[in-house]
Amino acid sequence: MVEALPAYGFTSAVYVVAAVLFILSLGGLSGQESAKRAIWYGIVGMALAVLATLFGPGWGNWWLSILMIALGGVGGYVLATRVQMTEMPQLVAAMHSLVGLAAVFIGLNAQIELGRVLRARLNEATDVFTGFAAVLAHKSPAEIAMLKVEVALGIFIGAVTFTGSVVAYGKLAGKIDGKPKKLPGGHMLNLGAAILSLLLLILCVAGWGPTMLWLILLTLVAGFIGWHLIMGIGGADMPVVVSMLNSYSGWAAAMIGFTLSNDLLIVVGALVGSSGAILSYIMCKAMNRSFISVILGGFGGETGPAMEIEGEQVAIDAEGVAAALNEADSVIIVPGYGMAVAQAQQSVSELTRKLRAAGKEVRFAIHPVAGRLPGHMNVLLAEAKVPYDIVLEMDEINEDFPSTDVVIVIGSNDIVNPAAQDDPNSPIAGMPVLEVWKAKHVFVSKRGQGTGYSGIENPLFYKENTRMFYGDAKKSIDALLPLID
Repeated sequence: MVEALPAYGFTSAVYVVAAVLFILSLGGLSGQESAKRAIWYGIVGMALAVLATLFGPGWGNWWLSILMIALGGVGGYVLATRVQMTEMPQLVAAMHSLVGLAAVFIGLNAQIELGRVLRARLNEATDVFTGFAAVLAHKSPAEIAMLKVEVALGIFIGAVTFTGSVVAYGKLAGKIDGKPKKLPGGHMLNLGAAILSLLLLILCVAGWGPTMLWLILLTLVAGFIGWHLIMGIGGADMPVVVSMLNSYSGWAAAMIGFTLSNDLLIVVGALVGSSGAILSYIMCKAMNRSFISVILGGFGGETGPAMEIEGEQVAIDAEGVAAALNEADSVIIVPGYGMAVAQAQQSVSELTRKLRAAGKEVRFAIHPVAGRLPGHMNVLLAEAKVPYDIVLEMDEINEDFPSTDVVIVIGSNDIVNPAAQDDPNSPIAGMPVLEVWKAKHVFVSKRGQGTGYSGIENPLFYKENTRMFYGDAKKSIDALLPLID
């Protein structure tokens, strides 16, 4: 006989409340003013979800559960206090990899538990199952077949997410070359691996041969797909990659929810998966790129000869930049990853305050893919208490550059690159960019004459109205502060 399963009423009710809180959290994160409140919605929702799971049906292994929660909490606290804002993109990628790995392990464990139940049925055993095995024991043959599909899909998505996220982490952290690389055969290898994965999935569901062996092989093949796909994507596409992997991790969590019959995991996984997919689409649209082309290739691939750049980069000192700012009526600041690296956001905020106090109009222009993480610049500026109403998206401010006196570009390259419009052979050809070169004066704060993370040359740096303000962004901005009248 199989033990009767405990009632799910209380747990389900708490899960509904947690799901509502997660939805409110996701909705609140769409605006800077509501983001802090949205974070608390998410914290409370997650606390309720964990408690409902611990006290819900099938709970057990209390000491192990408490130990794992304690270890996770300590690890999260250490990461939160040590990781800099410049490291957030690679941290997010690392978190995605853990979700994928969890999906793989849960899928393999589900197959082990399913094997126990099926063997007991075959031998007409009267074993009493508990926990997940008890849930499986109640399933009909049709439900078990569907479970096998869910397990195989969860393992496939999880393995792709895991290896893809590890590669993304390596590229973002500078441990792996950011240039796109593929094995000989490129897309055909990916296609062959996808077909093999489908064949292994069919073998798993049909129950032909050793199912656990097929699942392990599926894990390896899917892992190869994730590794090879992300290795083939160039540095300029990494913000889209992070968003895409976020979507993958959500769908992996949803598959775990189906496997474990956990409604909250299904809801939350679907929320994360769909929102990540929508964000990836929005970012690709902002870059004038096909989502499929980004995933299968990305920027930085083979193109024709790049347009020759004429002129030279002309440097300027702090006194020259300050003089132009003191004479200007309107100023637009374009932040990029260089601002994050130098941790210059507080200095930029102080510069903004002084310029506005002097009666000048100061605004910020934010490109959708500025930095290496969606919303990266918005978070930095909010942290530095820059007023929300002067932080504008590209579409809101791009037409204002011709009437702007001074533009200060801080550590940006691709998002202000005129080659996107002028050079059809450029790897970023067709990508909408901030048209800063149309302003009266442009000052570019950069450490040196390098081409940046994506390795694409920028003709902006050679234009007659552009001056290069070399040096660490924080030190450069700090040098301006006492010179502003």
